[in-house]
Amino acid sequence: MKHLILLAALILPLGLPAQPPQQPSLRWFSQSLQTLTGQVSPAVVQVVVQGLGGRNEESASGRVQTERAGGSGVVIDPEGYIVTNAHVIGNSTHIQVLLPVRNTDKRYVSILKPAGKLVDAELVGQDRETDIAILKVPGSGLPALKLGDSGALRQGELVLAAGSPFGLQNSVTMGIVSSVARQVRPDDPMIYIQTDAPINPGNSGGPLLNVEGEVVGINTFILSESGGNMGVGFAAPSSIVRTVYEQIRKYGRVRRGQVGLVVQTITPAIAAALQLPNDTGAVVADVVPGGSAAAAGIEIKDVILSLDGKSIENARQFGVNIYQKADQTATMTVLRRGEQKNIQVAVLERPKDPDRLMSLVKKDQNLVARLGILATELDEKILPLMPTLRKMFGTVILGVIEDGPAAAAGLRAGDVIYEIDNKTLRSLKDLMDAARDLKPNQTVVLHIERSGQLQFVEVSTD
Repeated sequence: MKHLILLAALILPLGLPAQPPQQPSLRWFSQSLQTLTGQVSPAVVQVVVQGLGGRNEESASGRVQTERAGGSGVVIDPEGYIVTNAHVIGNSTHIQVLLPVRNTDKRYVSILKPAGKLVDAELVGQDRETDIAILKVPGSGLPALKLGDSGALRQGELVLAAGSPFGLQNSVTMGIVSSVARQVRPDDPMIYIQTDAPINPGNSGGPLLNVEGEVVGINTFILSESGGNMGVGFAAPSSIVRTVYEQIRKYGRVRRGQVGLVVQTITPAIAAALQLPNDTGAVVADVVPGGSAAAAGIEIKDVILSLDGKSIENARQFGVNIYQKADQTATMTVLRRGEQKNIQVAVLERPKDPDRLMSLVKKDQNLVARLGILATELDEKILPLMPTLRKMFGTVILGVIEDGPAAAAGLRAGDVIYEIDNKTLRSLKDLMDAARDLKPNQTVVLHIERSGQLQFVEVSTD
């Protein structure tokens, strides 16, 4: 009975029914969930795409798709704006949305509902780093859901996941928040809500909902050995979704600031090796030559204490705050050899999304299957699309295969590969020849450039 009372308390904000019974019953709890589901379902849509790069949510093969594929989405503006995942859209040539049919005639109460209305959708914009895409369908007055406050979520809170798993339109599952902030890779600026609400292929892009019926996350991926639900699902928090949505509506893209720094979270081992006073915080690992941080005098091994007066506790926090200051001047307080310094740094906007490179893909010419990438040579056609590079040779990643080795390693469109296992790559042929000699489950180290920064990336081959 204790558990039942707790669940009843969580449902109370719905106000439906207006007053819970003196002794909450399973029937009252069930009816509250039915009411909530009825409120949110009309705004949950199925997204259907066609064309190269559209991901088939019913397949975990990780192969480039050229056929009908799709996932889920949610209407967040009555004027027809829909949020989904960027990987659902891929590089599709045709996008459609299946809108649920609203039955306003109460005389017809069949348990089987109409399939819905399939309409063409326009891609307003997408952001690969957060895996969020914004679509627009014709019409007005569409049922829409409100973006909630993911920052108010608490571990153990009841949530619902809605979408079209395996193409089964408008399905709803229930669970709790397993973690309010989960990183996939250390120092990754992106965090996720972890939930045990059953999420399966096809749920991608659908909403994670609180008991008020607000969208607190967009279901994005699962960890699974079988390809199906194992109770470990991840959703992009609504706080991030809101920022992406607003910027895409305003600019057609997400504007991110950069200062030309590689910043890492301080660990006890790093603190001991560099003889730092604290074993937490953020330290500068690289200063990009010619960048604004270099011009301002930031140095490698500087410990970043604060940014515009806000304390910096880890690398992710620094990155997220810098992203939000494009075309501004920021004041960094750093600790250098025991002395604090306040340094003003110009924050420049990062180059536009390199996903536009996918338009150059020809599957038979660009696919490096062993690494799970689509690549091309750095030549006179590609150079104008790229930011300033440190070298004038190499292989440019046009796109990565979903669920492939490169995607798992965090590689993305726009990365330039200069070396593989210490061997210089001057052409696409060099890369393909090297990949052809690789064995399954072999780990290789790529030397790449991303946004003006060099780094090593470990990739385990298929």
